Amino acid sequence: TCPVGIATQNPELRRKFQGKPEHIERYMRFVAQEVREWMARMGVRSFDELVGHVELLRQIAVDPSEKASRLNLSRLLYQTRIDPDYGLWHFANPQNHNLKREFDLLTLVPLAASAIHSGQRVEARLDIHNRNRTLGTVLSSEITRAHGEAGLPDDTIHLFLHGSGGQSFGAFLAPGVTLDLQGDCNDYLGKGQSGGRIIIRPPKDSPFDASENIIVGNVAFYGATGGEAFLNGMAGERFCVRNSGVTAVIEGVGDQGCEYMTGGVALVLGKTGRNFAAGMSGGVAYVLDEDGDFSASLNTGNVSLHPLDSEDIERVRQLLERHRDYTGSAKAQRLLEECTDQATDGFSRFVKVVPDAYAQVLAALKVAAEKQLDHDESLIYAYNAVVSSKKKAG
Repeated sequence: TCPVGIATQNPELRRKFQGKPEHIERYMRFVAQEVREWMARMGVRSFDELVGHVELLRQIAVDPSEKASRLNLSRLLYQTRIDPDYGLWHFANPQNHNLKREFDLLTLVPLAASAIHSGQRVEARLDIHNRNRTLGTVLSSEITRAHGEAGLPDDTIHLFLHGSGGQSFGAFLAPGVTLDLQGDCNDYLGKGQSGGRIIIRPPKDSPFDASENIIVGNVAFYGATGGEAFLNGMAGERFCVRNSGVTAVIEGVGDQGCEYMTGGVALVLGKTGRNFAAGMSGGVAYVLDEDGDFSASLNTGNVSLHPLDSEDIERVRQLLERHRDYTGSAKAQRLLEECTDQATDGFSRFVKVVPDAYAQVLAALKVAAEKQLDHDESLIYAYNAVVSSKKKAG
């Protein structure tokens, strides 16, 4: 809904944008000109001559009454050692991030070579540790480099993993990869996930109730754009923050669940923390409200609660079945049995969280589909319908 037509794909709104590429080019030329003027004042011709030369900087004196006067920048302005042969040693040598020693490049990419290059299905069983960060990211980059955004067919690469997933496990996961972990996982699970499937469940011999224990950390699926995830346990805070496309099933979340969510689907089979759906502007969340007190945890700034209609019931039923099948979730099995015994009434304990404006857009797009409008026409129709509704509301 960007009113000046910048951050939008709506063709009606984009017409309002008055800028031109030449304006940015002219601005950058002005920036470059001023930078060269400052460099000339300091007597240097290139950026290489500036790197590391902190002696060219000085701390501006300010009034002693100002808070900035108490800043001590001596450590920032420290003159690093200069090597007579190589210049500033700290900057002269190229950085080595030791990526070749990482789990993806050492193990996953060679293992999946036949899948990447010829589409042959690959399965493997591997132990992992929480020091294996961003597991699956380099593998996904190789898949994208070879096959583009579409990636590989579903489940072409299936990795059965055991242990603890490190930070950003499955980040930017590509279509065609399934990460099936028995264990637990650190923060930023599925960050930027753009396809594939993430399954996390406790080891089979775990004695505890999975639905009452944390299995993944904070900020899961931050900025995810696609794919799906089935997690047999609870998550920390900010679950699905800025999610814009992943479908995720979890059995409980901490504070700020679905914060700033713009798309996708979240199914929560248990308790949530406070401030659920704060800033949520798109997507749908289904929450199991067994005690009837979920509304006290909901941020109602721009979302509303709705009962499930027939389409919602079928979607939740399918997600429960898949969650049970992928993770062995006892809670999903119990809910399916109860819902079967009580027919559709068993789903009355679920509530649907939808942003108000998004609900209007979905309704308008449904009408546009019935009118058989094309993509751009549908967006314009939905935009006009929402604007008209707001005007009627005063």
